[in-house]
Amino acid sequence: MTVSVDPSARVANGAVLGDGVDIGPYCVVGPEVRLADGVKLLSHAVISGRTHIGEGTIIYPMASIGQPALIHSYQGMPGELVIGARCELREYVTISTGSDKGDGKTEIGDDCMLMQGAHVGHDCKVGHSVTLVAYSTLAGHCVIGNFAIVSAHCGLHQFVRIGESAFVGAMTGITDDLIPFGMALGNRGWLNGLNLVGLKRRGFERENIHALRRAYRLLFANDEGTLRERVDDVAALFPDDMLVQKVIQFIREGGERAILTPGSGRGTRDG
Repeated sequence: MTVSVDPSARVANGAVLGDGVDIGPYCVVGPEVRLADGVKLLSHAVISGRTHIGEGTIIYPMASIGQPALIHSYQGMPGELVIGARCELREYVTISTGSDKGDGKTEIGDDCMLMQGAHVGHDCKVGHSVTLVAYSTLAGHCVIGNFAIVSAHCGLHQFVRIGESAFVGAMTGITDDLIPFGMALGNRGWLNGLNLVGLKRRGFERENIHALRRAYRLLFANDEGTLRERVDDVAALFPDDMLVQKVIQFIREGGERAILTPGSGRGTRDG
């Protein structure tokens, strides 16, 4: 068998190409990439990093495979990505390499199908015959069992485990582990506290964060009066606090949708 590389493609020195590899127009293959026998890059695909792709895998246009981990503090540690045999990676799929936040390796098993726009984050472990439907996203360190299906527009939190043959329904957010053969459907977000990590990362003072937490409790952790009344009370209690006043302004301005409240997938419009 022979290797076919379109004249418009760019294959770096050092890349290893197996028998029958077919690289289409305008593809880019990095110097540490290994493509096993029969791999096909249809067009405009970018394969970079320390990436090994198994036999017979097909990668569709605009996929970006083997880019560095999506971590703000990433310092360029050379992670690794291993993709199994006979996988199908459709348009706009993105897969990150491993990182020093995990074991340094992202792994995808054999016979997987990742539909358009799906994303697999750093250090994930995806089993065999897994299906990620369009625009489903795995945050870092997720573990997906064999034969699992994650439906369209789902989001999985870091470190979540999805068991063998489990099913996640469309537009579901998963923040906890799903047992093998289990099914998760219809998860909707609700207000679940303050983003304290984000506040600290932005460098806000401890006193401001404590004030915001107190305001949050007054707004959402009691049932006295309507939300509109609680907003007025909190605005008067914290007239000079920038963070609290941003929350107050947001609620008062309103919008097309309700304001999310804690413990329920449904919001309220009385504010």
